Amino acid sequence: MTVRIGINGFGRIGRQVLKAFNDKYSGTLQVVAINDLFDAETNAQLLKYDSNYGRFPGIVEVVDGNIVVNGNTVKVFAERDPANLPWGDLGVDIVVESTGVFTDATKAAAHRTAGAKKVIISAPAKNEDITIVLGVND
Repeated sequence: MTVRIGINGFGRIGRQVLKAFNDKYSGTLQVVAINDLFDAETNAQLLKYDSNYGRFPGIVEVVDGNIVVNGNTVKVFAERDPANLPWGDLGVDIVVESTGVFTDATKAAAHRTAGAKKVIISAPAKNEDITIVLGVND
């Protein structure tokens, strides 16, 4: 069974999450949507050409306002309020919250209101259920 992932915030962290999932977990984890205020063309360009991490080795295209990564369509949204995202309609299991804005778990819970089953906050959080630091308590 493939776990369906949504990414809120497609900056450096969000892009690296997509790359890591695509590279190491393509049969297990599937990024089905991103939410970012930049348009699909800009996000695709930033994914393809990263000034820190180099060029993405796969194929990145924009088709009908969505990003296609190695043949997999990733829907693109530009919604400021996570509660208005169609996570439930897309069957999203986990949202990676990487905007740096919704670091309070009570605010990040808006993703669950929108239909996501779980939310992972990529920054130090407040009111969180657990904080995991790789190599320390993972």
